Amino acid sequence: MEQLIENKLIKADKTFSEWRKVPFEERQKLIAKAAEILKNNSKKFGRIITAEMNKPISESIAEVEKCALMMNYYADAENILKPEKIESEFSYSEVHYVPKGVILGVMPWNFPFWQVLRFAVPAILAGNTVVLKHASICFGSGNAIVEVLLEAGFPEGVFQNLEVGHKAVKEILEHDAVKGVSLTGSGKAGGEVASIAGLNIKKSLLELGGSDAFIIFDDADLDAAAKAGVKSRLQNCGQTCTAAKRFIIDEKIEDEFLPKFIEEYKTYEIGDPLNKETKLAGMARPDLADELEAQFNRALENGAEIIIPLERISENEFKPGLIRVQEGNPILKEELFGPLGMIMIAKNDEEALQMANDIPFGLSNSVWTKKTDRQLFFIENLESGTVNINRMTSSDPRFPFGGSKASGYGTELSLLALKEFVTARTIVGN
Repeated sequence: MEQLIENKLIKADKTFSEWRKVPFEERQKLIAKAAEILKNNSKKFGRIITAEMNKPISESIAEVEKCALMMNYYADAENILKPEKIESEFSYSEVHYVPKGVILGVMPWNFPFWQVLRFAVPAILAGNTVVLKHASICFGSGNAIVEVLLEAGFPEGVFQNLEVGHKAVKEILEHDAVKGVSLTGSGKAGGEVASIAGLNIKKSLLELGGSDAFIIFDDADLDAAAKAGVKSRLQNCGQTCTAAKRFIIDEKIEDEFLPKFIEEYKTYEIGDPLNKETKLAGMARPDLADELEAQFNRALENGAEIIIPLERISENEFKPGLIRVQEGNPILKEELFGPLGMIMIAKNDEEALQMANDIPFGLSNSVWTKKTDRQLFFIENLESGTVNINRMTSSDPRFPFGGSKASGYGTELSLLALKEFVTARTIVGN
């Protein structure tokens, strides 16, 4: 291991021994200050995001502002980590929530501020320290976050950015100072990191891929569903784990809904990411565009039909595509991470549910219907971490966020996230 990285891990561990003693409310004050810095400089930090991964500037600024909103939620949150009294015959009868120590974050490029802070803020508020291994194209975002936290008054060593490649993750996670890991990324990366953590008996939290269903029925507001569905598929150029990727349409409204959806889909045109009016820009890297194009071709080879062709116009830019896919197409078992959507037609509620659940993933589905009994049917039977009713998927600091099946395990956001990297220590006796 490079000496610089070794020194940062040692520093994180030493800082933890002091940081864990800082009162919860004092940590909250620092988080509130950091939120203020982010909000006041959202344009500056938004430009960093856009420069690194091509996100439209309006979305980049919105990402920074959402981080500030989330941090203010935790700055005002109830302290659920106070010692908890348990009724018993013993004079000592408590549960103490003890922070684990140094937590490694392995984070992706698609939301380079949000994904990092969504994991780091509750971990730090719980008394842990954090070291970040960011995506290689987002080191600037990682360093900017360090600067924000230091300016807010956090001690050096509470949050550090490690400018290393993915090959360094194993050695870092195996280091004695590191007590847990949170990863947001692909299933392959998640499996590898979870294996290393498991072999070393360390806690892991995984937020992995998705292929979310967006299900539309005959009693839905079709205009609203079309607009929200397209935005959910194409925001961030489709590079979002919770993006709607499979549109399951009630056959009774296929002829009415699909033209509305296609019309809205075609309003998303490639533009300059630094133009605040741009809704769609290029993908983050050319190799990611290569992968999406290969998936598109595989889908066609296995019977998918083109509704709107996926047209590549530069090394990392596409005119968004839309395909009709039948059950059994292998592409349904993959995640499409880019501007390509899939249409499926369902005969009834039961078939729509079967289509939605018949994939490896289980992140966040969306159901559009006004009927309460139908809503409850899908709430009870969809196999996903989140079920959205008449709204597109979006994470909210107030609500738990996490997946099921191959979409990962563990909870981010909400008060529950405060307990992800703590040990529940029992104190009992006389």
